[in-house]
Amino acid sequence: MELTEALAKLAELEKKLYAYQAADSALYLDGTTVAPRDTAEGRGVALGVLAGERHKLFSAPETGELLDFLWERRGELDQLRRRQVEELRRSYAQLTRIPAEEYMEYAMLTNEADDLWHRAKEKSDFELFRPVLEKLVAFNIKFAGYYDASKAPYDALLNEYERGVDMAYLDSFFATLRQRIVPLLHAVMAKEPPDDSFLRRRYPLEAQRRFSDYLMEVLELDRNHCAIGETEHPYTLEFNNKDVRITTNYNENDVGFSMYSVIHEGGHAKYELDICDEVQYTCLSGGVSMGVHESQSRFYENLIGRSLPFIRAIFPKMKEFFPEQLAGVTAEQFYRAVNKVQPSLVRTEADELTYCLHIMVRYEIEKQLIGGTLEVKDVPETWNRLYQEYLGVDVPDDKRGCLQDSHWSGGAFGYFPSYALGSAYGAQMLKNMEAETDVWGPVSRGDLSVVSGWLREKVHKFGGLLEPADVVKNACGQFDPTVFADYLEKKYSALYGL
Repeated sequence: MELTEALAKLAELEKKLYAYQAADSALYLDGTTVAPRDTAEGRGVALGVLAGERHKLFSAPETGELLDFLWERRGELDQLRRRQVEELRRSYAQLTRIPAEEYMEYAMLTNEADDLWHRAKEKSDFELFRPVLEKLVAFNIKFAGYYDASKAPYDALLNEYERGVDMAYLDSFFATLRQRIVPLLHAVMAKEPPDDSFLRRRYPLEAQRRFSDYLMEVLELDRNHCAIGETEHPYTLEFNNKDVRITTNYNENDVGFSMYSVIHEGGHAKYELDICDEVQYTCLSGGVSMGVHESQSRFYENLIGRSLPFIRAIFPKMKEFFPEQLAGVTAEQFYRAVNKVQPSLVRTEADELTYCLHIMVRYEIEKQLIGGTLEVKDVPETWNRLYQEYLGVDVPDDKRGCLQDSHWSGGAFGYFPSYALGSAYGAQMLKNMEAETDVWGPVSRGDLSVVSGWLREKVHKFGGLLEPADVVKNACGQFDPTVFADYLEKKYSALYGL
């Protein structure tokens, strides 16, 4: 086989794999946004067939032979093709260890689990979700052995979301944060809290939808290539860098929830829309890791979106959308309100200071579930105990407890630590950005082009061309979690007069 012929076959393979992924994503998007309520069964059948066909295509012996041939000739390949082959060979080795029937069964199971999770959350009934969660945990333990039998099962799963990260690394990372966050939290809680009651006045949903459109304009999200929908749990879904979807959830009595979910998901969307054209329709087209992806969403949500310059810039327009609700409220009061520290039940509603404590709860539970030291039936009790221990709050029901997140219904065990890593990455990116350019001058005018341009060049444009650690190094330098702790201490000491 000639090299040119092999490269043509590689391109054909990548396009077919993209088509399967696009079909899968379209079914998921439809199921979580506009599909009628009791329609999961049909999607499950389709998803099972798609998963089977994808597995058949990608695990075929001729695919392995093609990738081996190209790897042997890697010295003749450019960076893009060499990186493609490297990533595809890694995925091929992993996938071929998973029996096709298990792969198809798992795809159907996650579809069923998503539907059951929605019902269980609505009824606040963990027992309704428990049987399918038990199956998901069992599958992930088994799959971890397929991914890398030399690792502890949870380490193998963590590596799927942030390559190179394991429990030893995370135990040290979270210990560093806990040592700094907990004393700071105690000091903050001893102070008079700001008034945030105006955030929970009645904010009409239609006005909130128009406000979301405005926020997308400020974020410079091209509506020709980025749409917004409504779901129970907000998420971002990318087809390619010309077609990205974000979703939000509106609460008539909490304007901040949707506001910051739009900014958060908008950060994910910015990343995907900025990835270079050269890697589209290949295995390198998405964000490089979940930790890096979360660094972008939380960068826009917290480091920019909850900053005083940003709020001052958008507040006059916000008062136009909500004149009665924000009557007599200043930008400074709004800034203090959306940065109010208050240990809470729900992760997506958590303030920036306590957020990582929510992640630590999930990390501890996942570690035990996959490690076999915690049974699924005991998840609610363990969750409730840890929330009392870490955040000092009592969990009143499953809906606001262990059923609040959609991640486990999708089989995403090992994802949650990425949120905390992303927060820490983002703080270090901001420190470097401030050293290199004027960040806050443009932001105070509602202009995010400098911020977005820096992130595009340091992080976004590469997609998967670089290893996750190299992208982090490119934007952060030597990663140091104490930078994030320093940021939190500086911000909240000023806010609360410590």
